Amino acid sequence: MRRALLAAENAAEMGEVPVGAVVARGEEVLAVAANEREATGDPTAHAELLAIRRAAKTLGGWRLSGCTLYATLEPCPMCAGAAHASRLDRLVYATPDPKAGYAGTLHDIPSDTRLNHTFAVQTGLLGEEAADLLRTFFKNRRKRPPGATKQPDPTD
Repeated sequence: MRRALLAAENAAEMGEVPVGAVVARGEEVLAVAANEREATGDPTAHAELLAIRRAAKTLGGWRLSGCTLYATLEPCPMCAGAAHASRLDRLVYATPDPKAGYAGTLHDIPSDTRLNHTFAVQTGLLGEEAADLLRTFFKNRRKRPPGATKQPDPTD
């Protein structure tokens, strides 16, 4: 999770919403990513999705069985769906997202037995640090110059 937090901090410095993600298999880090939506103009360039894609490329296949996704913020519907589709064994996220969280807050894709795959979830690991990073980012964003684009704050 510390690697994911570092990626999130780097994202904030680049003007991205500070979310970072890591995919690991045991002690082996397969991929690290941060949000890249602003830089790429791609609405799907969330840290979790990018980390899953990069880990699959590293392993040479889409099945991430035996892997864990670490994310600094609870995944949104798209990212929780990608975690499901990649057959991850586990998700660990730092802080919940009351506005878009789909790993236990608004919905719970990882434990939905109607789906063909479920996976374990752990929450709260370095949660205060991740939440502080998001709060600080959005507090500073609110001080933006007139005409700048507003981004929603998941911690509100």
